[in-house]
Amino acid sequence: MNFELTEEQLAVQAAARDFAQNELLPGVIERDEEQKFPAEQIKKMGELGFMGMMVDPKYNGGGMDSVSYVLAMEEISKVDASCSVAMSVNNSLVCWGLEKFATEEQKQKYLTKLATGEIIGAFCLSEPEAGSDATSQRTTAEDKGDYYLLNGTKNWITNGNSAGVYIVIAQTDPEKKHKGINALIVEKGMDGFVVGKKENKLGIRGSDTHSLMFTDVKVPKENRIGEDGFGFKFAMATLNGGRIGIASQALGIASGAYELALKYSQERKAFGKPIAEHQAIQFKLAEMATQIEAARLLCLNAASLKDQGKNYVKAAAMAKVFASKVAMDVTVEAVQVHGGYGFVKEYHVERLMRDAKITQIYEGTSEIQKIVIARELLKS
Repeated sequence: MNFELTEEQLAVQAAARDFAQNELLPGVIERDEEQKFPAEQIKKMGELGFMGMMVDPKYNGGGMDSVSYVLAMEEISKVDASCSVAMSVNNSLVCWGLEKFATEEQKQKYLTKLATGEIIGAFCLSEPEAGSDATSQRTTAEDKGDYYLLNGTKNWITNGNSAGVYIVIAQTDPEKKHKGINALIVEKGMDGFVVGKKENKLGIRGSDTHSLMFTDVKVPKENRIGEDGFGFKFAMATLNGGRIGIASQALGIASGAYELALKYSQERKAFGKPIAEHQAIQFKLAEMATQIEAARLLCLNAASLKDQGKNYVKAAAMAKVFASKVAMDVTVEAVQVHGGYGFVKEYHVERLMRDAKITQIYEGTSEIQKIVIARELLKS
């Protein structure tokens, strides 16, 4: 297995690193404290092509591969996970889902704008009762002939207030269970569509996370993605790719914390020498670096399989469950290496530790990922 990066992939990585260090790092602590959505930064990400990386150029996308996407996600996530989660949702769930399954008319109307970051998208699956269980949707889309009447509530929606386009998963025919679910494209501003309060979160505090309420929202039939009843398959397919994005985010959070800890350990002195020369700290750094490298290889493997058109379901779930654990373990150790300074906001590692936790929760908890992995193992 060859993971030697091409010149194009290295250029993407370098561009993402440069943008993160020069455009995202200034003000990242203030955005976290103030729970400020990074609208200006995300707009610039769109201009640089980071919001539609894998979209075909004919729809204004970058036409890049999934490996490049992993590399860019890691670099952005090292600095600001609130930006990278918006990037991940727009790329993995919204743009990919539309390009793969939408009609040409839907692509021209929505995908061309999403790929450039002119507007950003939201993926609406989670509900107060069902969580991420797509088979237990309480949100309904009643078939009224030439439109659907949408009613229900979605929660924990990334880009909830800032999106212009929302892909909403809803139940049309409860008797058909998962075969009666549809995926609908909803535009912000439709009558009856209300955005709820922003969640006050532990981490990724700049991320725009809201509940959404739909009351008799008329969604035109032409806004349905795929055939009637295709919504469940659509959700499962998009979530498989979404796991690569979140695994890459977790990798970036861990990598960013490690780099800060490594630098600090070479500058901080104790007992007459840099703490990096103490064996206890060396053991921590060695373990952190090893975990990160393993997580990186899992992410690249899943992305490579996807690029080859092979089954990447198991690989993506493995990458997500492992990288998210690495993010938690490494960020905790990075705070420990910093000692008392690790508890102070200006050193960044406490924020990265808070951001890391969500990677074990969204796109399905670690327990859900293990179920996905087990099912794939049993198939074979």
